[in-house]
Amino acid sequence: MSGLKNSPFGKRLRASHRDVDDEPSSPTKKRVYTVSTSTTSSTTTAGPSKVHPVFGIGIPSGSSSTPAFDFSSSSRPSTSSDTRGPESPVEQGHGVVFSMPRVAKEYGDRFVPSKDSGDLRTSFHLLDEGGPSTPSKNRIIPSESDAQKEQANAIFNSILHNEVTPPSPQRAASPTRPVAGSVPPSTPTKRRLFRYNTPSNPATPSRRLDTPTDEAYSMSPVRAESRKLLESPRRQLRSVCKTPYRVLDAPELADDFYLNLVDWSSTNVLGVGLGSCVYLWTAHNAAVSKLCDLTSTNDTISSVSWVQKGSTLAVGTLAGRMHIYDANTLKILRTYQSAHSQRIGALAWNSHVLSSGSRDRMVHHRDVREPSQRPFRKCAGHRQEVCGLKWSGDSASGGAAGNAMLASGGNDNKVCIWDLRGSARPGAGAQSGEDIPSDTPVWKFHEHTAAVKALAWDPHVSGVLATGGGTQDKHIRFWNVINGTMLQELDTGSQVCNLIWSLTSHELVSTHGFSSTTAQNQICIWKYPSLSMVASLTGHTNRVLYLAMSPDGETIVTGAGDETLRFWNAFPRRDGILSGPMSGAGVPGVAAGGGAAGGKLDYGRLIR
Repeated sequence: MSGLKNSPFGKRLRASHRDVDDEPSSPTKKRVYTVSTSTTSSTTTAGPSKVHPVFGIGIPSGSSSTPAFDFSSSSRPSTSSDTRGPESPVEQGHGVVFSMPRVAKEYGDRFVPSKDSGDLRTSFHLLDEGGPSTPSKNRIIPSESDAQKEQANAIFNSILHNEVTPPSPQRAASPTRPVAGSVPPSTPTKRRLFRYNTPSNPATPSRRLDTPTDEAYSMSPVRAESRKLLESPRRQLRSVCKTPYRVLDAPELADDFYLNLVDWSSTNVLGVGLGSCVYLWTAHNAAVSKLCDLTSTNDTISSVSWVQKGSTLAVGTLAGRMHIYDANTLKILRTYQSAHSQRIGALAWNSHVLSSGSRDRMVHHRDVREPSQRPFRKCAGHRQEVCGLKWSGDSASGGAAGNAMLASGGNDNKVCIWDLRGSARPGAGAQSGEDIPSDTPVWKFHEHTAAVKALAWDPHVSGVLATGGGTQDKHIRFWNVINGTMLQELDTGSQVCNLIWSLTSHELVSTHGFSSTTAQNQICIWKYPSLSMVASLTGHTNRVLYLAMSPDGETIVTGAGDETLRFWNAFPRRDGILSGPMSGAGVPGVAAGGGAAGGKLDYGRLIR
């Protein structure tokens, strides 16, 4: 009863007792409360009284209302173990005496749990409001798949299917009764009813117990089909190294989502824009050279792009200038002083046609063979900065001009598809200094809800484009630019900064930045079209804003705001040995994940 004594109800009861004791004695009304260890009684002297029909307590006849509930704690109905129940009130003198038997344990008419003991929802298993939760309709953000576990589960399911539901044996066809009337009636010939002889050509039994491979002699608990499946050679799984085999320091590598400062040439030279300079890193000997320095012009590099075949590098700046360099001789070929009115954040080559996207919302196309500084065509399909440009057919059609389509992504969350094949070069109008703008793209996609910088054309399927949205979108979407439809979409849960397709397998690499999950700044490899994650590579401490691939398609390089360049062996050869122009990043025969201690890869860790 200690709980009842310290409860608010007990406190109010004791307070009421003190109030009653302090009242002045009245000659007409007298209350007497008697408490004993054996019985609990309450005596009220108030002249004639009656029993309340509900509470069962005595009420003075002169009172028009029931007594307060605080005064009748001992008079509540009780469900004790005594079958006699509470006794009826007995009149004694001028009052009513309530006499109750001794109760071992008192139970109230309702149970009020104490909140101090713990959580009510946990203690009494109360369900949440709204009933059982239903699965969300949104796509769950995918996680890295375990190829070995998937293969083991597939084998287990096949064996389970063979053991539980084995294929039914071939049954002989049921004999058919000849159709009535097909055989003409004839007189039966006289012959013996029983004939005892051995058949001349007995049928060969279908099961031969003299073969050692018969199931009767098998010691295996599974069937022959299951044993054959277990003993058959399995496909060798591709393993992706989770650590970069080389890390280069890249000071002043800008942490700007709208810039493109890293590109890898077909001649195996990496171009990187650092501040006001452009540096070249040769992969086969790890040599570093400075291509240009724009410090004297008070300008900063904003984009770099190699031509598909050759050693020509285009450089865009924050001031809107565009320079073209020869990487072999480290000399400038030509300069466009007023290529754009604002910074040039994206560059893309299509053979001799150089396309540039700027913060002035325009896309300009120039033929580098012509002496004119003015573009032969302008595309004005975006309402904000153009931050992504990619020509299709870079490898499929050899980058021939007029045989490809251009995809542009902007800060207005739009993706535009342009086709230059339907327009002729300007004639007299261009010679007189007039520009021919075009505001009508072939397709314009509006599904993204954030800036679109990541663009990648599928080299294996013609007309398939992959696009990635920024922080507010986090989706990778796949488009069919032939009919203008969206094929698939994938919620990555992170800001998509770059996309690139593998040249040796139908897989896609994406780099990420800000994330709604715990994993941030990761590099993901996706399998297409299942869109399952093959691997997730981590190591950068800032957004992975820059991505490029080696010419042989085996190595990718990523750059981030942490001012580092990391080289990943994302698509190694089947035999695990690198060969070709990126043989161990310069050493033939070096195993995947090159850069072993003491190898020729240790030329230093600084790119500058």
